[in-house]
Amino acid sequence: MFLDSVRIFVKAGNGGNGAVHFHREKFVPAGGPDGGDGGKGGDVILKATNSVHTLSNFRFRKRFFAQNGEPGGKNNRSGRSGKDIVLLVPTGTVVIDEATGKVIADLKEEREEAVVARGGKGGLGNQHFATPRNQAPTKYTSGEPGEEKTLRLELKLIADVGLVGRPNAGKSTLISAISSAHPKVAEYPFTTIEPVLGTANLDDTSIVVADIPGLIDGASKGKGLGIKFLKHIERTRLLLFLIDATDENPQKSLEMLKRELANYSPMLSRKRYIVALNKIDLITNEKKKQLRSVFGNEIFLISALRKEGIKKLLRAVVHTLSEIKEDETD
Repeated sequence: MFLDSVRIFVKAGNGGNGAVHFHREKFVPAGGPDGGDGGKGGDVILKATNSVHTLSNFRFRKRFFAQNGEPGGKNNRSGRSGKDIVLLVPTGTVVIDEATGKVIADLKEEREEAVVARGGKGGLGNQHFATPRNQAPTKYTSGEPGEEKTLRLELKLIADVGLVGRPNAGKSTLISAISSAHPKVAEYPFTTIEPVLGTANLDDTSIVVADIPGLIDGASKGKGLGIKFLKHIERTRLLLFLIDATDENPQKSLEMLKRELANYSPMLSRKRYIVALNKIDLITNEKKKQLRSVFGNEIFLISALRKEGIKKLLRAVVHTLSEIKEDETD
């Protein structure tokens, strides 16, 4: 089951207490204070990895504790620091402090790390409190408590292209045709019930495409399945609208999709996009001409099932992504 949002509790380790001890050694009658410092508490660290793709590891275990630091010892020996705990999360995970709503980290790159709860400092031993007037101090300080937080983890998939369409527009068939992904394909609505990532290769270029469940009118208000997963195309650099060429009014379908994206997030409505009309194997040449006259030459007529027009579409996607990259670097 795809899990893309979860709450967890994390507690960093407490620092160890400082020690009170006096040097005792034969032939050294006036040994001074030698209580060591406490060790630092362990941190809680989140690390992004491409080896996991959902937050399902946190479905049943939701509380995580780093190790406490050990107390100081005699002969100025510091206590051992507590071990950090490292939690692996999918690349693309956003970490939010539940109490403040603040984003602590956005782990967009593999192996990127964030310390989400810091261990407490170790306390000072009595060696630090000796003075000419007080050469036998019994004072020490306690270790500081480690941070504890309730975190909300939100997964947003990392992809170049977001595939958007109504149910049964053929998105699953298209992503199967251009990549090694094998989503479920059937002739009923909402075949896709969770996001699917596929990698398309054209010449020496690889493109990561994210397919989300189909959108219906009112999706931005919670209807259907798509609204739950729209966040997974927020990071994409390009949108690919896939329209069923056999629809009674394909242009109206495109307008509906654009409207639902804009209602969900104005940022999505500002993204560059490409429009492809699918299932042209089911329409006449006269219908194709009619669609061209309505949409203009900026659309792509394809058949995902027969892989017709796919390479031309992918070349346009690659070209547009390169233009977007140039704009981002200017």
